[in-house]
Amino acid sequence: MSYIFLQNYWWCLISLLGGLLVFLMFVQGANLHLVNPRLTAIEKSMVVNSTGRKWELAFTTLVTFGGAFFASFPLFYSTSFGGAYWVWILLLITFVFQAVSYEFLNKKDNLLGTKGFQIALVANGFLAPFVVGVAVGTFFTGSDFVVNKMAILDSTAPVISTWGSAWRGLEALASPHAVLLGLTLVCLTAILGALYIINNVQDDALEEKMRKAIRIFSVPFLVFFLSWAGILLVREGYAVNEDGMVFMEAYKYLHNLLAMPAVLVMLLIGVVGVLLGLWAGAFTRSRYGIWTAGIGTVLVVMAVFFTAGFNGTAYYPSSTDLQSSLTIANSSSSEFTLLVMSCVSLLIPFVLAYIIYAWRAMDKTKITQEEIENTVHKY
Repeated sequence: MSYIFLQNYWWCLISLLGGLLVFLMFVQGANLHLVNPRLTAIEKSMVVNSTGRKWELAFTTLVTFGGAFFASFPLFYSTSFGGAYWVWILLLITFVFQAVSYEFLNKKDNLLGTKGFQIALVANGFLAPFVVGVAVGTFFTGSDFVVNKMAILDSTAPVISTWGSAWRGLEALASPHAVLLGLTLVCLTAILGALYIINNVQDDALEEKMRKAIRIFSVPFLVFFLSWAGILLVREGYAVNEDGMVFMEAYKYLHNLLAMPAVLVMLLIGVVGVLLGLWAGAFTRSRYGIWTAGIGTVLVVMAVFFTAGFNGTAYYPSSTDLQSSLTIANSSSSEFTLLVMSCVSLLIPFVLAYIIYAWRAMDKTKITQEEIENTVHKY
């Protein structure tokens, strides 16, 4: 296995983890529906108890995603997590509030009351996918940083990456293209959340409300996604030549898709999967739209990551200094580190098998009103 193979292998794993993370954010998307005034108290309780059995999977995947990025592409980790830290702190804070909310939502005499913790879950339902979407959006819009690897020799200030903006990552909110992707993920996770509730909760009234919610969210989702994709295909991109020099190329990301037909096919299959899942949830009585849309989501996110990183592209571009842009080649760990981690990654199928087993065990019995009303072990 060559060094280049290992670098590309780990970018593929990072892309897969990113896809799984977005899919598992159906937890956040489902909680977003708690703001729906048409839901009764018992229906909101069923939603919370449904997502409460899965929220650890989403959070664990987020931590694994960050850990894998740190181990395989440490320069990205130090640049983004060390420079744009307000973005990542905001994301972690929302997950902390989520965990606390599940624990104390229905505890007697809790500080914020049931409604207060429900608001925290709704805030996490919006902010988590929005922040992740905006952060990934900067893979195409660029960020305000400079990388100087020689600074490691300076004993007084061995700081390789320097962030230019005092907003520390929040300046991405001024980029309409990045914000569009954030809003796309909010609507997508809301749809996935509704699809999961339809699959996991046995209640006709709640099911009908979730199907209506899917129809409502599908309109802004399609508008945001098509707008983001359209801008992506016509915008300039950060290309890398054979010498490692970064330059701007017109229609770069369109060229990437055309140069990598397998990625284009993956993207199209993923989009079709999401649309079929959306259709199943909004206009049929099927309860299995979550799986079609979920697989489609993973494929689309992987295709987006491949478009950002492969075919001579800087996946984390610097809008301040082009030559500081990060590529798969210049930001990865050593060959030895990647090789050792690749051996460890062979355990991933066994971990996935356990997750599937545990998932099936938890979902073997659907959640019902009777269960929520009669059990004391609930969120």
